[in-house]
Amino acid sequence: MNGSPQHPVNRLAAETSPYLLQHAANPVDWLPWGEEALAHARSQDKPILLSIGYSACHWCHVMAHESFEDAEVAAVMNALFVNIKVDREERPDLDQIYQSAHQMLTGRHGGWPLTMFLAPDGTPFFGGTYFPKEARYGLPGFVGLCRQVAEIWRTRRDDVATQNNELRRALAQQTTTAAAPARLDAAPIAALRATLLDNFDPDWGGFGGAPKFPHPTDLAFLLSRPNDPAAHEAVLLTLRRMAAGGIYDQLGGGFCRYSVDEQWEIPHFEKMLYDNGPLLGLYADAWSATDAPEFRRVAEATAAWTIREMTAPTGAFYSSIDADSEGEEGKFYVWDRAEIEGLLTPQESALAGRHWGLDEPPNFENQHWHLKVAAAPGVAAVPGGATALGEDEANLLESARAKLFAVREQRIRPGLDDKTLTAWNALMIEGLAHAARRFDRPDWLATARGALTYLRQTHWQNGRLLATSRQGQAHLPAYLDDYAYLIAALLELLQAEFNAEDLDFARALADALLEHFEDRAAGGFFFTAHDHETLIHRPRTCHDSAMPSGNGVAALALVRLGHLLGETRYLDAARRTLEAFWLQIERQPGGCATLLQALDEVITPPTVVILRGPAGELPDWQRRLARRHRVITLAMPNGLTGLPPALAKPETPQVNAWVCQGVICLAPLANFAELEAICKPVDFR
Repeated sequence: MNGSPQHPVNRLAAETSPYLLQHAANPVDWLPWGEEALAHARSQDKPILLSIGYSACHWCHVMAHESFEDAEVAAVMNALFVNIKVDREERPDLDQIYQSAHQMLTGRHGGWPLTMFLAPDGTPFFGGTYFPKEARYGLPGFVGLCRQVAEIWRTRRDDVATQNNELRRALAQQTTTAAAPARLDAAPIAALRATLLDNFDPDWGGFGGAPKFPHPTDLAFLLSRPNDPAAHEAVLLTLRRMAAGGIYDQLGGGFCRYSVDEQWEIPHFEKMLYDNGPLLGLYADAWSATDAPEFRRVAEATAAWTIREMTAPTGAFYSSIDADSEGEEGKFYVWDRAEIEGLLTPQESALAGRHWGLDEPPNFENQHWHLKVAAAPGVAAVPGGATALGEDEANLLESARAKLFAVREQRIRPGLDDKTLTAWNALMIEGLAHAARRFDRPDWLATARGALTYLRQTHWQNGRLLATSRQGQAHLPAYLDDYAYLIAALLELLQAEFNAEDLDFARALADALLEHFEDRAAGGFFFTAHDHETLIHRPRTCHDSAMPSGNGVAALALVRLGHLLGETRYLDAARRTLEAFWLQIERQPGGCATLLQALDEVITPPTVVILRGPAGELPDWQRRLARRHRVITLAMPNGLTGLPPALAKPETPQVNAWVCQGVICLAPLANFAELEAICKPVDFR
């Protein structure tokens, strides 16, 4: 018998994850991951059916509706397996392990839902992603597959054991470390630049073909290259094309996770917090370097979306917005031409038709329109964008946008995953604080600080971070990404507005990172802490995924914190991280953009500017530096006490700037023009 949300029939009802709660009423006897579930599999000598997904995942919903809500399918699953459901956002450690195992077993990239069959000790012996209830798409039917896997477990146990041993050895080899190099050099940086530009799409921006992901880590790497017009133009074109495409919400702001086509036109409609934080920072940097109004508009709309739709009453940020509403992907976002014509004046409708491609054939499932800026390759500015419109047309288009947005807000909304993830919140805090500095937006800064306050009060307990919370209930030991991203976010907040408590928190996090995550034998950081539960593998990787590499962010944050504080142990840990992964980044730098940004700052230390002087005079210097300069800046008014020795510059009756690079510091400067001559502004115009 199917259950209902009011009468759950399995053990997921007590969980905090919205994704797990979506399955609490399934007739499947789901268990959350944990020792109880694993012990049950061992005692019953049953294989485990592990299903990993997340609440905004379209194909996760499809498989749930087809199979997990079906009583007959559930009966087969319950008879043959111990069934475990995992939210990949709460347990990225498990997701990393079993995605890697899936690729080893199948030779194909994984995805979600991830469907893995495990021995009771947790070692996978068969797997896939989405399986339909009945055979189609070239995939076997799920019920038949379950019976076949159970038969293999029953009759070929020795073969399974042999394969499992080989898989464990292969996983262990992923963390093998080569000998440290005699010296670090910039060759991998140049190699990654060449690789990215070789894969760059000169017509539509981005890298490779469909499906096309934003890759904010690669874009940030290219944008940071000094005196490199080709790298900069690749980034600017990509940001323009994305802003003109359907991956960007033309009415409400914010970006979807990826585009199913190479032109950024039709997205996979889920919106994730972790994409939008880094993208917000990138658009702020693009505007600061170009003054192009389209970059300002996208940054402002994305920040507004974050505050309007992703900020909880607690001040923290929600995780994601579903791709589906009313059981259909994209239904909330797409339009009928007649509906638009009925809402707008004839003048607005005509302009909207030209601007958003409504005069073209339907672009979503051959019957609806998803808004994108009508464009052709090769146009320098945003094709057909507001920069190409006169003032009257721009006002008319804004009127049309506001009307459509207001009507869309009355539709049945996609589901919201309202849990708070430390790592994802840190990415948005960093992005908002960075954009707040560029645009001089204290309201954005206040929003970022509100999220930090929640994390510090709720997720920071007894000197350790927790990974997730919902409705004030925080749990699960935090991962490398949580610590590393939060240190990076604090460094952005410190530059926007110096706060001694933020500096103390950054140091506490860095110390915890070194104590609980560092591979003391080989360098670098494990994804899980030393006292984390024992799993079949302990990942330690340098590669960026949809989010930046935890090792890369840790190394970069430790370099910057080390130079700010004069703490050689932070600098040494960053260098050990680079040495641990040197063989990988030397042979194949692709996918290691964040770690290579850290390498760049280890080879050439970042420029640090310490401002000291009267509280009323500091903000002007701080704003002018933040507008267009790429230096690490801390502004500390007279009267602050208890500063670390490296930051304890003497109080002065007028603003003075101390400029340092590594161990080399210049005499203090009291003239902004002299400071600007040293810290040259970034300008791509």
